[in-house]
Amino acid sequence: MGNRESSIVLKKSFDFGVKIVQLHEQLAQDKHFVLGKQLLRSGTSIGANINEALAGYSKKDFVYKLTISLKEAQESEYWIKLIEAAGITQDINYKPYLTDVVELQKILTAIIKTSRNNELN
Repeated sequence: MGNRESSIVLKKSFDFGVKIVQLHEQLAQDKHFVLGKQLLRSGTSIGANINEALAGYSKKDFVYKLTISLKEAQESEYWIKLIEAAGITQDINYKPYLTDVVELQKILTAIIKTSRNNELN
């Protein structure tokens, strides 16, 4: 993975993590601690695992950490949809969060696929 792609996915995941921290604070103010904490853990884990992947010792380690990031992004999408569907906070627009996390999933999927293909060649 080139520097350009790594900086893009790392920045996007960091920005998403910041938004999730802020959303967690809003959910905590409304006394929705459990769901907010679940989302906080998965949403901030995406960038942490990408950061670890970039420091990986091997291509296999790199792909493994990015796969964990992808799973965390999928879990985050689930929690966002669940919180929205439950209607516990009517004043939050969840669409931007969903757009961001789906974009991260697409980027991660592409990087993982390319890395695996490069491993085979």
